[in-house]
Order: sequence, then structure tokens, then C-alpha cells
Amino acid sequence: MKIRLAMISAAAVAALAAAPVVAKPFKWTSASDIPTLDIHSQNNALGNGVHAAVYDSLVYYNSQTFRPEAQLAVSWKEISPTQVRFNLRPGVKFSDGSAFTADDVVYSIHRAMAKTSNYQVYTQGIDKVVKVNDSTVDFIMKGPNPVLLNQLTELRIMSKAWAEKNKSVEPKDIRTKDETFAHRNAMGTGQYMVKEWQPDQKLVLVKNPHYWGKNDSNVTEIIYTPIKAEATRVAALLSGEVDFVLDPSPQDLARLRASGNLKVIDGVENRTIFFGLDQFRDELPGSNVKGKNPLKDVKVRRALYQAIDIDALHKVTMRGLSQPTGTLVAPQVAGWKESLHKRLPYDQAAAKKLLAEAGYPEGFEVDFACPNNRYINDEEICQAVTAMWSRIGVKAKLRTLPLVTYFPMIQRYEASIYMLGWGVPTFDSLYSLQSLTRTVGTGGDGNYNVGRYSNQRLDYVVDRIKTETDKPVRDRLLSEGLEISNDTVSHIPLHNQIIPWAMKKNVEVVHRADNRLDWRLIKVN
Repeated sequence: MKIRLAMISAAAVAALAAAPVVAKPFKWTSASDIPTLDIHSQNNALGNGVHAAVYDSLVYYNSQTFRPEAQLAVSWKEISPTQVRFNLRPGVKFSDGSAFTADDVVYSIHRAMAKTSNYQVYTQGIDKVVKVNDSTVDFIMKGPNPVLLNQLTELRIMSKAWAEKNKSVEPKDIRTKDETFAHRNAMGTGQYMVKEWQPDQKLVLVKNPHYWGKNDSNVTEIIYTPIKAEATRVAALLSGEVDFVLDPSPQDLARLRASGNLKVIDGVENRTIFFGLDQFRDELPGSNVKGKNPLKDVKVRRALYQAIDIDALHKVTMRGLSQPTGTLVAPQVAGWKESLHKRLPYDQAAAKKLLAEAGYPEGFEVDFACPNNRYINDEEICQAVTAMWSRIGVKAKLRTLPLVTYFPMIQRYEASIYMLGWGVPTFDSLYSLQSLTRTVGTGGDGNYNVGRYSNQRLDYVVDRIKTETDKPVRDRLLSEGLEISNDTVSHIPLHNQIIPWAMKKNVEVVHRADNRLDWRLIKVN
């Protein structure tokens, strides 16, 4: 797969030049708050979408084509297979009026590579970034990288001087409660800047007076209010308290679609929901099985998989808003194919037989952790699966937590079975395979492999994919990696999310497969 590194114009971004009409606020909500304002701390889709309003990256996806286009970089070219030169946009300023330069790019990419960063998966393959002059940087690669531009869409740029002044040189470590200034404050080159953030209560963004670009949006103030309760979110939309709900509950959609003042738009997200399993510990905390870990046995993992009635989850729990799947990536992602998508059959008798063959004819007790405000009906899914597993003798001790405490907890390896929803910002299976199935290591390897699954052949395949540029060969490797994951039940896949957005009829947005708003394109008429 040859990366497109010819000189690319910024015309697509610059074309967003229509003069804004009457300015209005945009009030929106979803179930959870962002975990941090630090752009290299917690790789969280909701947070990344909000960060993109305040911080820019060198390139960013076009919302219609999902091809990377110019943002802080105006052009780029391949000097050699391991050296890519980026020419930076002139005249850009941060929201405090200070100039954006190559020093900020070099600093920010290296910050994303720091030990405490959760963004190393986006820097994989990058050896270093070198300043050529104030308006030019070179990316020096460890080897050819066919998805470099896709990775750069999530690597936003921070002011080096601001970070140094405010003692935020390193990203906040999400596994600890320690905070840096950049956790609660922000200063970027984006079209908005943070006016205030009261965690779990309200985030207010206002226009950046120094913003370099133009956009079609007439929104000068963005007010985000996290509302955990589904009924309360819907009530806020119906009453006019908010303009937009990112995650309306499936059971409320018919009522919302029937409302004369509202509209709902739907789309398949590039996010797969699955369960991960601790395959590392020799004994699971809180289990009644002592001296060994049942989840290390592929027969047990397969039994748990086949005990899940996916049709019931699809029809009852998700109200049809899911696409059941047997693999870790959605159809939009390179490497997906129909044969990988096919699930193991739901079969309680087969599941019980597998448990008996593994030495657990009466089942066992196991810890089971899920978020309760991150994915569509996440808590309800886990409650339903707990009941399904009980029918084969597995007593899952379910505990649910809010996003802000759930993710640090699982990254400390404190869950035996856990739920995760994995979107793919690069639209390439390497992102999922490296993060979820590669043996935990450095440079983004296994950064969300919190079950600590390990497979030697899969590690080899992932490492080959990182630098393989021959598209047919690379496609075969991507599929092989997903096949190994399926065959060994590295995780238990459930479904790809179908995302409905609900809003007032006077709101115009472009639905994106990554479930984030394009702040340049929002209008409130």
C-alpha cells in the first residue's frame, strides 16, 4: 500500500470560506464527560472529538471522503521511504496570540511518544521528528509506513512554550490521580478555545480570535453538558434545553423520529464492541477457582462466546441498532472481509460441553467489569450477558463504572473480563491488531491489550504489517492477523455500533463514521 505523499493543496480546508450568518450557541450532550483536556493522555473517542475543536493536527479527515487533508501542514512529500517532509501553514497563531512554529510540532509528536502518553499507537513507526526550519519538519521513520497520514489525524499540536511554562511537558498519566495543568486547561490553534470546564458538569468553548482558518459554522459558543441518565438526555432535547444528543437511547428513537421539531440521522460507526479477558494472571482475583486461570483456556473463552445469544442482544437490548460480528473491526476498516465477520454459533449445549472438557463442568465465578456511560446500552448489554453466562454455570460478578474511572481501572489490569468498544481512527486493522492483540510492549504495542493476550505468530504478523507497503501482501497479513485473533478467541466480539444522532430540526451536522462532530460544518439556523 503506497502512501499518497505527493504535494497536496490546502484548498479543501481553505474552501470553507463562506461568511458566517447570525451567531448562535450550540448546546449538546451525551452520557459521559471527556476524561481530560490533555491531548496526549487518554486515547478516548469522545475526548478526541472535543480536542479537535481546540487543537489542530497536521492533517485531518475530510468529513465526506475521510481522506486526510491539509490542516497545520499545507503540503508534504516523501524524501525517501523513511523520510517525509511537511511544510507548515504560515501565519498560524495559538489562542494566546503566540506564533505556531516547527518547534511546536517537534515537541508535540515527541510528547505523544512519551512513556505516560496513551497515543503511542499513533506514533508507531516514527523514529523522530526533526526541524528543518521554522516552517518545515521532517518525520524520520523506522521503516516505510503506509498509514502515516491516517495516524497524524489524531496527533494534535500543543505549544511547547505553554507546556513548559505550565509544567505540563509530559502527558498526564491516566493510571494515576496526579494532574498537570494541561489536564484541566488547553491552548491550541483550533477554531475554539476553552472558556471553562467543570468536570462532569459543563464544558464551554468559545471562538478563538486568532484562528487561522474560516468555516461555514455560525456557532460561536459550544456548551457541552454530560447527562448520564438516558431519559434525562431525551427530556433535555424535547424541552429545548439542548440542541443535539450524540447518543440517544434505542428505545426513545421512535418517539424522537415522530416529533415534529426534531430529527434523527443514523450511520454505521467504525467501532466494534467486544469483551476482553485476562489471559495473563495465574489466578483470577475474586474467583472460586484457585491456583489457575480458566480464561487462559481457549475452550473456556469459546464457551463464553457461544453462550451469548447475539440475536437477543441485537433485537431486544439494542433495538436493532447493532451489526453482530465475529471479528474485531468493522466493514469500513482495511483488512475486514466477510468470512471474518461470521460469528461462532450461539449454542448453550456446546458451551457447557466445552466448559466440562476444560475441567469446569459446574462453571466458575469470575469478575466482570463494564462501563455504564460510554457505549450504547453498555450496562444493559452486560446485564443481559451476565444472565446468559449464568445458564452455563458461569457466575459473572458484574460491576459497572463511569467512563472516567473505568478506563484507568482496566489499564491497571484490574478486571478479569471487561467490555471495550474500539473505533479505528486510521481505518486500518493495524490500529486494532497492534493495540488489542500485540503482546504488551513499547511504542503502542498492546496499549489496550489489558487482558494481556499474547501469540507469537500474531506478534510477527503485526510487526510485518507496520512496514509492509505492497498492498496485496499487506491485505493478506491484515486478514491473517484477524483470523488468528478469531481462531484463538483473543477477545469475544459482539457487534459494530450503529449510531443515531438526535437533534432539533434547525441543526445541520454531517454524520461521521467516527461518531464525532465536525465543528467547521455545524449550523444552527
